[in-house]
Amino acid sequence: MSGKAVVGKGQKPALDEEFGARLKAYEGRPAVMDGRGRDPVNEPMIRHWCEAMGDTNPAYTGPGAIAPPTMLQVWTMGGLAGQAARTEAFDELLSLLDDAGCTAVVATDCEQEYVRCLRPGDEVMFDAVIESVSDRKTTKLGTGYFVTTRMDVRAGDDLVGTHRFRILKYAPARREPSARRGPPSAEPESRTEPHAERRPRPVVNRDNAGFWEGVARHRLLIQRCTGCRTLRFPWLPGCHACGSMEWHTVEAAGEGTVYSYVVMHHPPFAAFDPPYAVGLIELAEGVRIISDVVGVPYDEVRVGMSVRLEFRRYDEELVLPAFRGVRE
Repeated sequence: MSGKAVVGKGQKPALDEEFGARLKAYEGRPAVMDGRGRDPVNEPMIRHWCEAMGDTNPAYTGPGAIAPPTMLQVWTMGGLAGQAARTEAFDELLSLLDDAGCTAVVATDCEQEYVRCLRPGDEVMFDAVIESVSDRKTTKLGTGYFVTTRMDVRAGDDLVGTHRFRILKYAPARREPSARRGPPSAEPESRTEPHAERRPRPVVNRDNAGFWEGVARHRLLIQRCTGCRTLRFPWLPGCHACGSMEWHTVEAAGEGTVYSYVVMHHPPFAAFDPPYAVGLIELAEGVRIISDVVGVPYDEVRVGMSVRLEFRRYDEELVLPAFRGVRE
C-alpha cells in the first residue's frame, strides 16, 4: 500500500488531516535565501515597462527618476533559468504536492507593500518565506492547496517593499469531452445563455470592484481622472499622469482594434481549450485591454483587425467581456 496522499473527492478525513499537517510544517521555512537581482535598477527596463503599461508619469524619467513601485517583483526575477536562490524546502513542498496529484499550478493573486522608492543604480537583494499553506480547497479548476510566499526586498540595509505571491497547486477537475470543433459562427453568440466553457474567477478587490460591477451590467467602464481628465485602464486607485486620487467613469463604446496578440498553444490550462487567441485590444477611447478574440479562427487574428465588444455569461454569476473579430 502506497504511503502517498492522493488529493481527490474520496480522500478520507484522517488522511486529509495528516497530509495537511505535513504541508503546514513548511510554514515559516525559507523559500528564497540571499537572492540578488540579476541587474541593478536601470533606466532601460523602467522605460520598457512604462511603454508597455502606457504609464507617462514624469517621475519615471529624467534626472532624479524613480522606478515605478509596481516593478518591485521585476528586479527579483530569475529569468528563464529560474530562481537560483530557491531553497530545498520550497522544492520539497512543491514535490510533495506533485506526488499527491496536484501537478497543475496557477498564480491567483499578489499583494505588494511599498516602503521606499527604488532608483537607477540600486542593487536589489531579497529573501522569501513560505508564509502559509491553506487547507484543502475545491475550486472549479480542481482540488488543491493555496501556497503563499512573502518576499522582503531590500536595497542595501533598507527595506524597499514586501511582495506576497499566492499560487494554487491543484489536481485538475475531470473535464467532459469537448464538443466537436468546427469553424466559429459568423453570428454573435448569445449574451444570456451560459457558455459551455469555464473560466477562472477574476480577483475582485476594492480598487477594481466598480469595473466588475459594470461588467455584470454589460458595461465596460474606464476610469477618468477628474484632475487632468486622463483615461486609464486597468483600474488604479490614483492617476498615473498627475497623481490625483479623484476619478469618475466613462463607458466604452465597444469598438476597437487588435493592437497585438498571441496564440496560446502551451501550457494546457483546465479552463481553456488551446489553441486560442489572446489580444491586446486598443479601444476607440485610446486605452488597451487584454481579452479573448472570438468569432474568428485563431489563425486569422491579425494586428489592426477591427473588433467589437460583447459580454459572455459562463454561469449564473460570472460574466466576462470579450471582443469579436469583425471580418472586413
